[in-house]
Amino acid sequence: MTGTGAEQPMLLYAQTPARRNRQILADLVAVVVIAGAVWFALAVHDAIMLLAEPGRKVESAGEGFASALDDAGETASDVPLVGGLLKKPFQSAADAGTGLADAGQSLQDAISQLATLAAVVLIVVPVAFVLLVWLPLRLRWIRRSATVRSLFDAPGGADLLALRALTGPPGDLRAIPAPPGGLADAWRRGDQQVVAALSEIALRRAGLRP
Repeated sequence: MTGTGAEQPMLLYAQTPARRNRQILADLVAVVVIAGAVWFALAVHDAIMLLAEPGRKVESAGEGFASALDDAGETASDVPLVGGLLKKPFQSAADAGTGLADAGQSLQDAISQLATLAAVVLIVVPVAFVLLVWLPLRLRWIRRSATVRSLFDAPGGADLLALRALTGPPGDLRAIPAPPGGLADAWRRGDQQVVAALSEIALRRAGLRP
C-alpha cells in the first residue's frame, strides 16, 4: 500500500480504538483533576475566610464604639464653660475605638491574603503537575502522528514506514506470513505486499489507519 499524497488534517485523537480510548480517558482524568483542584481550592478559600468573622465583629464594634463616643463628646462640648474639657476624654476614647476598628480591618486583610494565597497554590501546583505530565504527551503524539502520516503520504514513505516496523518491537510482525528469506529480505527486494503489511503495522503503532 502506498501513500495517496493528499494532505491529511492534523489529528487530536488516534484512529485506532484502543489508543483513542486511552487518550480520551487521559483527557477526562486531566479535566477532572483540574476541576477538582479548582473546587477544592475555592472550598479552602471560603473556609479560611470564615476566620475573618471575628475581625469583622471587632471592626464593627470599634466603629460603633467610636461613633457613640464622638456623639457623646459633641454633646458634652455643649456644656457651658467646661464643655471643651469634657469633650477631650470622649475624643480620646473614640480614637481608641477607631484603632480597634482598624485592627479588625487589618485582621480581615491578613486572612483574605492568606486565603487567596492558599487558593492560588492549591490550584497552580496540581494544574501545573497535570499539564507537565499530560500535555507534553498529547502534543508529542499529535506531532508524531502528523509526521508519520506525512511520511506515509510522501513518495517512498511506505518503504520507510516498513523499515520502521522491521526495526521496532517484533511482536506485531508475527501477524505477517513470513515469505522465503524472511520479512527483511522481502523488504529489501521491494515486495509490495510485505511493504504494505509492514507500513500498516507502523501506522497502527502510531494509532493511525492506512
